[in-house]
Parts: sequence; structure tokens; C-alpha cells
Amino acid sequence: MKQDLHPSNYRFVVFKDMSNEYAFLTKSCVETKETIKWEDGNDYPLYKLEISHTSHPFYTGKMKLVDTAGRIDKFKTRYAKK
Repeated sequence: MKQDLHPSNYRFVVFKDMSNEYAFLTKSCVETKETIKWEDGNDYPLYKLEISHTSHPFYTGKMKLVDTAGRIDKFKTRYAKK
């Protein structure tokens, strides 16, 4: 196998769904700037998600609109004239 192909900085990271505050701990090599205190009392890097399996309509079966940047309002105002 090729040397130095895979990243070597795997560590535990907390991924947090910002739409419903669901968080889970897993190993990852994603770069983050924030940290969070987890249930075990340790500090872990935090990566914020806009949507996860707990808020995605495919997995929940509910149509829930997640609008974090006002994209829906921009769409409605742009096409309201037509």
C-alpha cells in the first residue's frame, strides 16, 4: 500500500446538529476551532452540523424546513413577482 495516504490525526470529535441540539461522539480527522465538554467530563473538538439523521426529512418522515441562512426568504421574494 502507498505510504502517507491516510491522515494520521484521528481523534475523538463531537458532532452537533444545530437544528435540534443532538450531539454524538465519534473518531474523525476534521479540523475544528471550538471545543465542548462532553458527558464524560473531557473536552473534545466540536464540529457543528446544519442537519443530521435526527433532523433530516428522509429519516424522520416529517417535512421540516431548516433555514439557517435565509435562503427560503430570498427565494420567495425573488419569485413572488412572477
